[in-house]
Amino acid sequence: MKGISYSRYGGPEVLEYGEVRDPKVGPDQVLVKVRAAAVNPVDWKCREGHLDAVLDPVFPVIPGWDVSGVVVQPGVAVTEFTVGDEVIGYVREDFLSRGTFAEYVAAPVRTLARKPRNLSFEEAAGLPLAGLTAYQVLVKALDVKQDETVLVHAAAGGVGSLAVQIATHLGARVIGTAGEANHDHVRALGGEPVTYGEGLAERVRALVPTGVDAVFDTVGGDALKVSANLLAPEGRLVSVADPEVLGYGGRYAFVRPDAEDLRKLAELAEQGVVSVHVQETFPLERTADAQRLNQEGHTRGKIVVTVDWETEEGGA
Repeated sequence: MKGISYSRYGGPEVLEYGEVRDPKVGPDQVLVKVRAAAVNPVDWKCREGHLDAVLDPVFPVIPGWDVSGVVVQPGVAVTEFTVGDEVIGYVREDFLSRGTFAEYVAAPVRTLARKPRNLSFEEAAGLPLAGLTAYQVLVKALDVKQDETVLVHAAAGGVGSLAVQIATHLGARVIGTAGEANHDHVRALGGEPVTYGEGLAERVRALVPTGVDAVFDTVGGDALKVSANLLAPEGRLVSVADPEVLGYGGRYAFVRPDAEDLRKLAELAEQGVVSVHVQETFPLERTADAQRLNQEGHTRGKIVVTVDWETEEGGA
């Protein structure tokens, strides 16, 4: 089958398009014919070796954790899915090797849910990792309640845009940091935009003089330091970007595959509570370009890689 792989750490130039090994389908896995796979910052961070201390690479690595596609072969012990089911998945293992930027992926059932019927494959591919991150942080880690005020950093990005929608659905008032060009987008999602950068603390304090109840940090660094100083006396702070959050009395979160959480997220999508904005799509062979664009750090919503099955040939 065709796919993207890299045999050493490095920049986008280490990504190669060509023949990759066919996936083996375990008893509790299903073989998914990939229609789309979303790009996430963790993809290029893994490619550059930034997660080497916690994730062993088995080269050549096929990158990618997000997927939407169609089940073509269930494992012998699988009862949850059948051939033809449309699914989404956050297909992460505890090592780097068998990712989703390929024509097929063998996905454990614990990583999958049925695709929301109202989303395209491209939109659906952008939901699992970013959506699960937002859902698990807001619902489980921060335990956001109705009428609380939540500060979401990078509110127009992949995780942030879904966090704004979910927090609003939970009944919270949402303040979201974003560049001025994305302020209208943040408002459309249900948030109150504030410009990030110098003077952020003053701008947030002007909106919430007593401090915010919860902060969802997706940026780290200076934003994390500012966030800690914006909390109300009993405020909570969670970061998905910077473990230094522990030094501020907060919590570090790393999204986990969870079929039940993913199913709930898909239901929210079908109810129209959350939507996925796709900024741009790239064909599979241009995954390097997709990662370059994501690495620039100004994405509104998601960047998605697609497999064109009308022109692609080959299979597992």
